[in-house]
Amino acid sequence: MWSHLLRRGLSVAMSGRPAALQVDTEQFEALFTDGLKQIAELFSKHHYELRIAGGAVRDLLSGKQPQDVDFATTASPQQMKEMLSSANIRMINAIGEKHGTITARVCEQNFEITTLRVDVLTDGRHAKVEFTKDWAMDAERRDLTINSMFLDLDGNLYDYFNGLQDLQNKRVRFVGDPEKRIQEDYLRILRYFRFYGMVAADLEQHEEKTLLAIQENARGLAKIAGERIWLEVKKTLLGNHVSHLLSLVYSLGVAPYIGLPVSSLEEMLIVCERSLNLQPKPMTILSALFQNQEDVRKLDLRLKISREEKNLALFLLKHRRDMHPGDEKDPLEPYKDLINQSRDPLIRERTYELLKYQGERNLLSDLQGWTVPCFPISGHDLRVRGITSGKEIGIELQRLRQLWKQSGYTADKETLLENVCR
Repeated sequence: MWSHLLRRGLSVAMSGRPAALQVDTEQFEALFTDGLKQIAELFSKHHYELRIAGGAVRDLLSGKQPQDVDFATTASPQQMKEMLSSANIRMINAIGEKHGTITARVCEQNFEITTLRVDVLTDGRHAKVEFTKDWAMDAERRDLTINSMFLDLDGNLYDYFNGLQDLQNKRVRFVGDPEKRIQEDYLRILRYFRFYGMVAADLEQHEEKTLLAIQENARGLAKIAGERIWLEVKKTLLGNHVSHLLSLVYSLGVAPYIGLPVSSLEEMLIVCERSLNLQPKPMTILSALFQNQEDVRKLDLRLKISREEKNLALFLLKHRRDMHPGDEKDPLEPYKDLINQSRDPLIRERTYELLKYQGERNLLSDLQGWTVPCFPISGHDLRVRGITSGKEIGIELQRLRQLWKQSGYTADKETLLENVCR
């Protein structure tokens, strides 16, 4: 599976010196837009090193096209600002500057470039950093080995902690001591789960010392903002091994600190199994852990979920037990009724998620191909026929809608108007 890296070979540097071979893939070459070429020439002209960093390197080595590309450099933030200003390159002001990140805008493209850093003080949420020119020291402060590699613009890979080997073996490991890495930023517990679902092939590739470090430091997540936690949890729920990873979240004592309820995991395991390959939304899976509306309220309080995520959870909680397929003639009838009787524009999407939750693959496909019929009668139609009272119009519309429902939503306007009570 790694042959795609070896068109001209793969260069790996363990001590700061790359070997003779290089990464040469379509994904790598696609990065070289006019904007990047201009940035690269500028840094080269001023004798500053510039390399692709972190997740983009991991993606390139996995044969994926990176969605976001971050760069690292030996230039200080001030040196970058002076250099970019002299070249009349626009810089976008951002809060990242105090941490060493400058965002350059070239050819309608943003380039986030960060000075190499070392952590001098951490509190589990934030880090006080100092700038360095040592690539290995910057790599050492990163979370996972697979995220600690660099790739220069000639395709040379700099790998100080065996990240490539771990990626090839589908292993997820912290850089150095897991406990130290976690205590620098407790969110790394959830990042470990997320990347395990992204990279690992098997359920039991965890290192015992990593699981122990997570268990002993889980309470540190209590100090992490809910929005940051929810972002990682959602990404985990969209990956592989979801039921296994959620089970670990509970068995390692993480759940109470991220807002998840005290819950039996049986329903969750069932929902994960029957919704496999149906691409359920994260909240659809998570809803299997809720026993009542109070569980949803507490999760919202902790994680600051969106209004629609909360509404979806409440919708599933309400209908997951009482909604079942109809008779053989039209098993979709209850779900169609649910959609037609609601004026909520998001009801159809929620009903899809309900069918995923229930594992109704065929019904989901049928419902997705169903065109929602439009009720053919309006209040104006009734006024033309002499019904002028608003209350009477409302009652009659409701009665006609019921007749329309009984017809399987096939009765046309003329047929329904024949049944108007005068």
